[in-house]
Amino acid sequence: MKHFTFDSYRRTFHSDSRMQLLRARTYVQLAVRSRRRFSAHCIESAMSEHDGAPLSTDSFNVKSKEASWVHYRHEDGLDDYRWTTKECHRILEDRPWEEVLKFYARVAAGKLSLSDLNFYWNSDYADSVETACLKDLAASIDVPRELEDSSIPSKVLKGGKWDRRTFKILLAYDGSAFMGWQKQNGLHTIQGLLEQALGKFCDGKRITSLKSEGFDVDAAVVVAGRTDRGVHAVGQVCSFYTWRSDVCSDDVREHINLLEPKALRAISVDEVPRTFHPNFSAKWRHYLYILPLQDNYLHDTCEVESQNADSKNVVKPKMIDASSINEMLSYLEGKQLSFTIFARDTKASRSRGPPTECFIYHARAAIAELPNMEQGSKQRSQVLCIELVANRFLRKMVRVLVATSIREAAAGASHDILVRLTEASCRRASAPPAPACGLCLTEVGYNDLSYSNLLIKTTVNS
Repeated sequence: MKHFTFDSYRRTFHSDSRMQLLRARTYVQLAVRSRRRFSAHCIESAMSEHDGAPLSTDSFNVKSKEASWVHYRHEDGLDDYRWTTKECHRILEDRPWEEVLKFYARVAAGKLSLSDLNFYWNSDYADSVETACLKDLAASIDVPRELEDSSIPSKVLKGGKWDRRTFKILLAYDGSAFMGWQKQNGLHTIQGLLEQALGKFCDGKRITSLKSEGFDVDAAVVVAGRTDRGVHAVGQVCSFYTWRSDVCSDDVREHINLLEPKALRAISVDEVPRTFHPNFSAKWRHYLYILPLQDNYLHDTCEVESQNADSKNVVKPKMIDASSINEMLSYLEGKQLSFTIFARDTKASRSRGPPTECFIYHARAAIAELPNMEQGSKQRSQVLCIELVANRFLRKMVRVLVATSIREAAAGASHDILVRLTEASCRRASAPPAPACGLCLTEVGYNDLSYSNLLIKTTVNS
């Protein structure tokens, strides 16, 4: 069984009493023995009801059946209108994703671009006002001083027989063709494919020795941000280094483009200073999420039984309200907030590790049309596009933020709900991650953000 320390229990149950911590550990042991799921709320409730009573597996089993899962209760009185976790999965996944996947595949192959999206703009918005608003927004956002120059400091490089050369690679790939970015044994991943292929360009005393003995040598590829399985990219940045002086950028690009011609494409390869790091040198990341819309999404509702036994059945709307989603996301702009509530696969509360604060430069939503991808077809698919730009993102943060904003807009929550949710202490307050197949890493920036290059323009009513 996993070893538990008193420090971990003290942080979980917010108690300094050694007796209470001992009882909590005993309840965890009983839960493991009975093979039941347990939570801090379940253990605290069981401890309060059985205070002073002998502990047994049966007593824990009774309580675990009653409190194995507790739904988060919001304070705005809209819980009966919010989608549950199961409903979120069904509503977001049960959609015509085929056209979105075709679009991303053609963008990754270079046959289309993201600029081919046809956005619906309100006729009341003038281009002159839009341009002025972009300038005002860029001037009004107060960027924290520590974010103004996020590049790694230059340092004195040691001389040697050979100068180490670093190559920066700009990649586009179709996420549906790979099992994610990170290299994993036995799986078809982007990092594994690149490192194996780029090994032929590496050289050095140890590498030469290994090659002479018949060993395969992989390159060390560093990336700006690892993408999950199914996530696409048209502006991913990675790098590798070599000591060989005869390696040129064109050879590297051509070799990568021969690996997976339909799913992986090297847009450009450039030699950069040795101090360049794809992750640490980046100032911002740009993501785009495309959600396909149903034909009757404006009038789509479903009747779902409420999770509250004391209330009657309620009608939970499934309407995708792009205007409300856009307003909710706009409240995040220009703020540095802790987004731990929107992260997954990380510790919800921690005193060590990377910070959870992110600075959102741009967060917007709009309705658009996909370009025609079938010859002779005049029908275009409508989609909801959500565009996010920040200095950094936590794990699965973009997908959770997308799903939560859609859920809250459908429930009729106030426009500042996303900001208020950042102050919550329980991740059940946010929605489960949206499907990975709709997410795309569009760009990684190493200079100041140019708001005029954004897909969804920030406009004001004229």
